[in-house]
Amino acid sequence: MDPLNLVTDPALRPVGETVLAGRRLGRDEGIVLATTTDLVGVGALANHVRERFHGDRTYYNINRHLNPTNVCAATCALCAFAVPLSRRGEGWEWSVEEAVERAARDVDETVSELHIVGGLNPSMTTAYYERLFRELKARFPWIQLKAMTMVELDFFARVDRIPLEEVIARLRDAGLDSCPGGGAEIFAERARRKICNHKTDGNRWLEVARTVHGMGIRTNCTMLYGHVETPEERVDHLLALRGLQDETGGFQCFIPLAFHPANTAFSHLPPTGGRLDLQTVALARLLLDTIPHVKAYWIMVGEKIAQVAQHFGADDLDGTVVDERITRAAGGTAGRGMPRSRLEALIREAGRTPVLRDTLYRPLGEEDPGDGATVPASPTSAISRGASTDRRQ
Repeated sequence: MDPLNLVTDPALRPVGETVLAGRRLGRDEGIVLATTTDLVGVGALANHVRERFHGDRTYYNINRHLNPTNVCAATCALCAFAVPLSRRGEGWEWSVEEAVERAARDVDETVSELHIVGGLNPSMTTAYYERLFRELKARFPWIQLKAMTMVELDFFARVDRIPLEEVIARLRDAGLDSCPGGGAEIFAERARRKICNHKTDGNRWLEVARTVHGMGIRTNCTMLYGHVETPEERVDHLLALRGLQDETGGFQCFIPLAFHPANTAFSHLPPTGGRLDLQTVALARLLLDTIPHVKAYWIMVGEKIAQVAQHFGADDLDGTVVDERITRAAGGTAGRGMPRSRLEALIREAGRTPVLRDTLYRPLGEEDPGDGATVPASPTSAISRGASTDRRQ
């Protein structure tokens, strides 16, 4: 079906024509996508792009989260996870041995990824994570370590008083395979001053990501939405990510993160609704034309929205996500894990084909993803020209 047949908003129609012609959308068109009430039309356009890139495939992985500490030097109003340094006795600060044993509770040969992030704890910086990564790789040599947000890397460099490049190189050599995309929140300084004023700012986040990509490590990227930001600020955030992707090609997936207000300074705000969740996924798929994957993170949007999002631009649901604590601290009801069979059922019920993947989106198992679909690429990127089997990517 021609997706334009589902567009009812006259202002959205020329945007749709640009999408179908395969041309890049600009800021004004992004604002139309972010503000139109024609949710079905936006979804149809995003689904068209999603199927052009990925056919009917939806990716997932088998992963476990590991948060070695929740003690944090920052006091962000958006956060329900962190314990301030002044009350560190109320939080946790696992030794390397404790963190490895925590991981071992849930890791077997089927688990392909450990997702590791934590509070900005000045007692647990580069040297701690160097040792942790080496111990994890020794214990679980098949595991891919997706660890350290741009905010954490920046914090380590400042606390340890060493160049950012040295931090990245030491962690990479210790076993860091890729980085998650957290900490980006929203780049708009107006909003950022209200929600995370004690954190690495947006420009620095992008600068750190540029450095990480330049050292051969792929990352994800994110945007936190549904708090005090405006539609225009969401569009500008996505365009900033797109600009860096044009330069480096280092982002492999974008994850829209729905804000959970419970137990934060913004507990008076309502949680995001399905409309904003789906429209944000679609907006991302349509604007981020060189970032290969867009995720519907079931932990934050729930199983039902994650299913529908597969027809609004999303081609990934994340994974089994054992022991996720950050969203749970903010009132999330998920995070204790989902069986692989349930993930596959959610994908199949949505009319998609599940593809088990590793952290770098290489298919695992017997699934055959080959259906002629293409993924967006950045042909001038040093990373995109590199060997896909390089562990550091």
